[in-house]
Amino acid sequence: MKVDQGLCFAVLVNPYAGLGGSVALKGSDGEQTRDEALRRGAEPQAPQRMSRALKVLPADAKVSVLTWGGEMGETSCRLAGLPCTVIGESSMPSTPEDTRTAAAALKAAGAELILFAGGDGTARDLVDAIGLSSPVLGVPAGCKMHSAVYAVNPEAAGQLLAELAGGGLVALENAEVRDIDEAAFREGVVKARHYGELQVPAEARYLQQVKCGGREVEDLVITEVAAWVADTLEEDTWYLMGSGSTVAVVMEQLGLDNTLLGVDLVRNGEVVASDLGAQQLLEFIGDAPAKAVITVIGGQGHLFGRGNQQFSPALIRRLGKGNIQVLATRSKLETLEGRPLLADTGDADLDKQLCGLWPVTTGYEDTILYRVGTDASLIDNG
Repeated sequence: MKVDQGLCFAVLVNPYAGLGGSVALKGSDGEQTRDEALRRGAEPQAPQRMSRALKVLPADAKVSVLTWGGEMGETSCRLAGLPCTVIGESSMPSTPEDTRTAAAALKAAGAELILFAGGDGTARDLVDAIGLSSPVLGVPAGCKMHSAVYAVNPEAAGQLLAELAGGGLVALENAEVRDIDEAAFREGVVKARHYGELQVPAEARYLQQVKCGGREVEDLVITEVAAWVADTLEEDTWYLMGSGSTVAVVMEQLGLDNTLLGVDLVRNGEVVASDLGAQQLLEFIGDAPAKAVITVIGGQGHLFGRGNQQFSPALIRRLGKGNIQVLATRSKLETLEGRPLLADTGDADLDKQLCGLWPVTTGYEDTILYRVGTDASLIDNG
């Protein structure tokens, strides 16, 4: 994306984004939640966060600004001292439909990019309103920030906007929009899903990296790992869901009961049998397509032989390496300090066969290669 003759961008604010966070409501979706947050004394922060982004723009920036009236954009522009053209207005309190209407109108009025303040719900509204037809950039203001369309903070959004306005060469990419079920979240269950995509300026210096790299928020990344597995399960395939908390989150994403320390059998979105032993698993799957989903067990990084002995040598051979999906966050792998993951199946020949580089799912659409060894390999290399 290159801007030579000045940038025409839109400012759009969801004034109630993040309203419930400070009063322990874990979100702001829905009129009841909004009203309860206001009753508890919450004050809207999104307009101020947008103004922080806009204040970063240099005074001589070649920009023209379109916006929506009142708290949905105009207020932020005024706070930042930025001249703007108001093309429409909604009655307060605003609704998601108002956000969608404003986004479509701003694009139709000639905005080349929509700078918006909100959370994942707001990003979801933009997917519905404009999809991939126009670039957007998010100023983070919500409780839920799972989507990869937001700058790391308001000032970073303003810096990226200034770079665009100055004629900088900035690539564009499609970034995922995700959202979680707030009702489930309030009950302690994090259930994320892929909602759609938006087009964003691809500048890693300024954008939050939800899927890979950098310092992770462990619970968020585990949710993203689990969401990717849940979104990619194949039909008419047996899934052996292994033990451990990471796989348990996958089962939560699927809305299924889970045996935390056992192996459950899933097919076509249903738990067929729970807490099975190796022989039972072999009998169930027979010769049909089958895959295992496992995580790293224990402080030394065991794939097999610590807490998941249900995966017997015979069962592992039946599945084959290519049908075993390993889940782990990058943070968890980094605690190994370069040591390999371990295979201790009780069959020395199989352990050697399992050695080598394995793909490990570390995020949503994020996979790295990590070496698997045996206890003996640690002694040999030590």
